[in-house]
Amino acid sequence: LRVKAANDVAAFVVDPEPPFADPKVLPPPASNAGDPVRWVLYTSGTTADPKGARHTDATLSAANNGLQWSIECTSDDRTAVVFPVTHVGGLVWLINALQTGVQLIMVETFGPDTPAFLAAHGVTCAGAGTAFWMAYLTAQRALPPGQKLFDHVRVFNGGGAPKPDTLHHELLADLGAPAIAGWGLTEAPISVMVHLDDSDEHKATTEGRPVPGVTLRVVSLDGVEVGPGVEGELRVKGPNVCHGYVDTSLNADAFDDEGWFRTGDLGVVSEHGYVRITGRLKDIIIRNGENISATEIENLIYTHPAVADVAVIGVPHATTGERCCAVIVLKSNSTLGFADLQNHLKAQKLAIYKLPEQLEFLDALPRNATGKVLKNVLRSQFAPA
Repeated sequence: LRVKAANDVAAFVVDPEPPFADPKVLPPPASNAGDPVRWVLYTSGTTADPKGARHTDATLSAANNGLQWSIECTSDDRTAVVFPVTHVGGLVWLINALQTGVQLIMVETFGPDTPAFLAAHGVTCAGAGTAFWMAYLTAQRALPPGQKLFDHVRVFNGGGAPKPDTLHHELLADLGAPAIAGWGLTEAPISVMVHLDDSDEHKATTEGRPVPGVTLRVVSLDGVEVGPGVEGELRVKGPNVCHGYVDTSLNADAFDDEGWFRTGDLGVVSEHGYVRITGRLKDIIIRNGENISATEIENLIYTHPAVADVAVIGVPHATTGERCCAVIVLKSNSTLGFADLQNHLKAQKLAIYKLPEQLEFLDALPRNATGKVLKNVLRSQFAPA
């Protein structure tokens, strides 16, 4: 049966009435031992050249196990796949659909009409991270008082980008469901996730705990493993970690001597195992020899009532090495001056040496298809001539 679809795309239906079966009867996933590499997934390239991570069915299945542990999908769920299905998250959701029967609501391109499209299809798991969640909030707030955007949503699941601490509470208050965030990389997808049963405080301020089977260690910038509450680079081991890169010359730097994958992400792990991401090693601004976390400043700027979106970057400076530049998207009919921004940050006790020295405005931040801010584009745009 040949079906004519939009955009001159033809869909071929092999069987108009395909057979149905219980996904629970599928065999267990293969172990990593001897499991061939079937998937090459490229990193986003937001801070460096994209790298091809070599994954197997088992590594991606392990990532799905972490997702399923977190949000407990069933065949009654309908999840928003609003990013390219070839992204690692798309493949994890494909595996989840095979395992649980969850229905995937897929869009070709995320745009202003997407929230209404998801609503019309009864979305229950509304992914997939900060930029998308903020779009859902904007759509909800544009509706008449008392009208609800998503009638059936139970979680706002996602990750891949920093989130302000206020976002969970806004989603809960305006849209009626919690933020269920997570942290991982193309090389080690879904290493950490919030669980449905976690407290509102943990949902708001952390990315959750390591999922079953995954282990983290935190290493200071001088290579010493540190304990709870101390910032350092997160390194990970687990069945979800890729089997190195296509370019094997990159593997020596990617894994330390004990086989831990160096994520390049900075974070703090609490005594109870909850993870808070504080930045990227490549996203640290170094001013007069002092390290400044862009994520810390972004989280504080987000709390200003005039700010809709923000990215903080380092731009070259002749005497200090780098200067801190805040790139801000304002809410409609809002204004924000440089002195206002500095006073807002001082009121929150931000150290003086971390205050932005440059303020820029855009109508929208440049993002890739998965919602990550393209800071390399911003650095090029606002670097001194």
